[in-house]
Amino acid sequence: MQAAVGDRLVVHGAVVGEHDRQGEIIEVRGPGGGPPFMVRFDDGHEGLVFPGPDAVVIPAHSGAARGGS
Repeated sequence: MQAAVGDRLVVHGAVVGEHDRQGEIIEVRGPGGGPPFMVRFDDGHEGLVFPGPDAVVIPAHSGAARGGS
């Protein structure tokens, strides 16, 4: 998974009824655009995220999603 500052990270809810978490990637700390990412979530919380298979990166410049590893 690769990202750039300004991309959005969507972490899908793991159980029925759990909402997706979304936020803006404000820093990319891994080599070549890889994780971990510093994310400012829509609720204002900021945290270092090592995204798993339930996460998708949505590029800032398009509506397409980048997922996987």
